[in-house]
Amino acid sequence: MSGPLLLAVDDDPEHLRLIQQELVKRYAADYRVLCVSTAAEALQLLEEAAVSSGEVALLLADLWLAEELGPMLFTEAQARHPHAKRLALGSFRRRVDSVLAQEQLFKAASAGLIDDWIAPPLQPGDEHFHQGITNLLYQWWQSHGPGLRLIRIVGEKSSARVHEIRDQLSRHGLWFEFVDVESADGRQLLNQFHLDHPRLPVVIAFSTVNENPSDSEMAEDFGVRTRPPSPRYDVIIIGGGPAGLSAAVYGGSEGLRTLLLEREAIGGQAGSSSSIRNYLGFARGISGGDLAYRAFEQARMFGTDLVYGEAIALNQAGDDHVVTLRNGDTVTAPAVVIATGAAYRRLGIENVEAFTGSGLFYGSAAAEAHAIQGQAVHIVGGANSAGQAALHLARHASQLTMIIRGATLTQTMSDYLIRAIEAAPNITVRYETEVVDGSGDHQLTQLTLRHKASGATETVPTSGLFVLIGADPHTAWLPEAIQRDTLGYLFTGTDLLQTSQANPAWPLSRPSLPFETSMPGVFAVGDVRHGEAKRVAAAVGDGSAAIRLVHEYLSDRSR
Repeated sequence: MSGPLLLAVDDDPEHLRLIQQELVKRYAADYRVLCVSTAAEALQLLEEAAVSSGEVALLLADLWLAEELGPMLFTEAQARHPHAKRLALGSFRRRVDSVLAQEQLFKAASAGLIDDWIAPPLQPGDEHFHQGITNLLYQWWQSHGPGLRLIRIVGEKSSARVHEIRDQLSRHGLWFEFVDVESADGRQLLNQFHLDHPRLPVVIAFSTVNENPSDSEMAEDFGVRTRPPSPRYDVIIIGGGPAGLSAAVYGGSEGLRTLLLEREAIGGQAGSSSSIRNYLGFARGISGGDLAYRAFEQARMFGTDLVYGEAIALNQAGDDHVVTLRNGDTVTAPAVVIATGAAYRRLGIENVEAFTGSGLFYGSAAAEAHAIQGQAVHIVGGANSAGQAALHLARHASQLTMIIRGATLTQTMSDYLIRAIEAAPNITVRYETEVVDGSGDHQLTQLTLRHKASGATETVPTSGLFVLIGADPHTAWLPEAIQRDTLGYLFTGTDLLQTSQANPAWPLSRPSLPFETSMPGVFAVGDVRHGEAKRVAAAVGDGSAAIRLVHEYLSDRSR
């Protein structure tokens, strides 16, 4: 039969028999299930699939095959089929040294050689076994399966607006298909909907056709609110990153009438991360988008209202606070939580900035992963977000070069990411190097790099430049009465300055609460806050703690 290959390898005949029985029973209707007992047979099947351009969805193999061929098999699978999920069979009971076996598994996972590990099925219908299989197949299907192509974007490949739309849809977990307007399929789609000279890009969502739609128009088409359903709440949360989502979950669950405003996409910067592996409770990692969507659904289950809209002003009205949205709507609450996070810092090179969205991308730009298939790309940045982006994009690119201003990654990146980058065969790190220029026609195709110590420059070809070089807080829209540091991050709690030109004195007799800004009743959480740890777990903790403080503030106000 045809279909994506699900390949299992185990040299234990009894294990292999049960594995084959379980895989065929559950997955043979949609996948080509093959089970073999040797690495040589598996390599032959992987090679045949590569030659015929066949899809490999999952390789399930014993890491300790005869003659220590297990690691080599996974390495070859990674090279031939970088999109395939790789799952190691970890049957410790038949290993002489189970502790050493576990260490080998952890090392293989840290190096990016395997995506996960699982014990073989112990009996027919072993649901623990199937949970591991289906989780990885779901991850593969999300990125590389046929999907539900109910949303199609027709436009030009180099269009910055096409990139923005693709990025928004990806960050919201919506499946879509891009169709080049110059292709036969593109012309056929336009003719089908009687579009002779449309304003590109055209977004066809289900049966709705929009020419060059705004973000708000698309949100309305997908059933997302763009206007607050009520003029008044107990607490307004501005920003839908991990901190804001956490506050939204706890606000709704603790009985507060809660509004969450988000101007771009749920999840913030963390939402674009391909894999967060150091967040508590997710030993195998979770994508930022999945984490954000789960939190979003959780908040909605507790009754939080989500509105897609940008806050542009915050004012006091007696004991209340009034938030004004860009569309002119206003909404009022006694308490406000600022969770606007930070936006990726710009590269600031005019010739390169001209290619924003058509070769230059800020953040990991997960939507562009398929577009760089088999090409050479570059990343600027040396923090965790850059490391996660590098590992994700390297699954698609033929070669990925990280450009680092410093002499080492150890000061800015977690050890597990550094180990994985060092182990990746197609990732190169260029230290003490910076981008100084770029060029191209309609697309960025060349970069000029300079080595900081020697001053020597070099021009290199590129198919994409992804920039993750820190961030600036989104606070310029806030009133001057809210104190901030020289970089724009908000002071809270004990960090508040005692006096300043904008706020000469704390207006209340009580001391400010933790996370409370210099404007009473306005709290700041997550990356927007001065001194924040810049970790997802820290942001989530901020959001939950802020709601407890909101309760305290509201209780004190009612006395």
